[in-house]
Amino acid sequence: CTLTTYIQTYLSHQETKESKCDLHRLEEGPPEKAELTRDQGLQYYRTMQTIRRMELKADQLYKQKIIRGFCHLYDGQEACAAGIEAGINPTDHLITAYRAHGYTYTRGVSVKEILAELTGRKGGVAKGKGGSMHMYAPCFYGGNGIVGAQVPLGAGIALACQYQGNNQLCVSLYGDGAANQGQLFEAYNMAALWKLPCIFICENNKYGMGTSVERAAASTDYYKRGDYIPGLRVDGMDVLCVREATKFAADHCRSGKGPIVMELQTYRYHGHSMSDPGVSYRTREEIQEVRSKSDPISMLKERMLSHNMASVEEFKEMDVEIRKEVEEAAQFATSDPEPPLDDLCNHIFYNNPPLEVRGTHPWAKLKSLS
Repeated sequence: CTLTTYIQTYLSHQETKESKCDLHRLEEGPPEKAELTRDQGLQYYRTMQTIRRMELKADQLYKQKIIRGFCHLYDGQEACAAGIEAGINPTDHLITAYRAHGYTYTRGVSVKEILAELTGRKGGVAKGKGGSMHMYAPCFYGGNGIVGAQVPLGAGIALACQYQGNNQLCVSLYGDGAANQGQLFEAYNMAALWKLPCIFICENNKYGMGTSVERAAASTDYYKRGDYIPGLRVDGMDVLCVREATKFAADHCRSGKGPIVMELQTYRYHGHSMSDPGVSYRTREEIQEVRSKSDPISMLKERMLSHNMASVEEFKEMDVEIRKEVEEAAQFATSDPEPPLDDLCNHIFYNNPPLEVRGTHPWAKLKSLS
């Protein structure tokens, strides 16, 4: 869904562009024009720039060994999170894999709570017990560490939406690496049979861990993988494109037509995780070319500047505010205490816990042997 030529500009407040999509089993796709108001543009810029700064700070804290364990960063893919959120309602549901920090933020969790969770502090969104891969919020179900496991869970959430008749849907996200998992196709089958309101979204960032999509998949047309399920492929580096495609997919689901598969063609600047330098299987020149030509934040900024929708000073002022917010969040994340040992057995069971599981019980007092 690459947004190409400018059609018309209304004063300095909104912009209209033409778009094209790759479609599968669809007679028509998203509208050919997308409108961007000044307020929307500034909001999308703030969201994407905040995610970018937050991830760069996480990178720094990890290298300082303040963040430990698994950590998968989202910088480069910000237009996916911002665009999807702009295309659905806050009451709709979203579930994703372990590259979850961006969606945790767009689902309403503060930078402070996210960074504190990364550093394992009690002020974190999961009280310091979840870490990078396990963050949750209302209508947001993580952050799931097992490759592809969140997709059937997303279908289950969509089933709950259908059962309750609340006109809500579930966005179930996965990467190109997980796209070859068998459980995805089982979830597709059930969702199609029961016409579940589920948007299956493949964030194709070109590499599953350290393997390019061409080496891992016999077919890289991920939007066609649903076979009997309609699909569309869009430019995941363009926030407007993602927004319009998501709105289209959401309308498809809410109208009772069942699930739809979306492929967002995007790119990650970091390696697969912090243990992967990301340059052994791709060149630094490739990463730099994407940064210079397709960066989601730069493209939106240049688009708004060229149409007098905002000034350079406004963007600079916003950047300063975001940097300050992230720095204050990092200070909190490094000074807030860790959760006490006595708290580790809490929040394991929802209610009526069994008396003993694997030799312990919820009120057991743990002792450190170190």
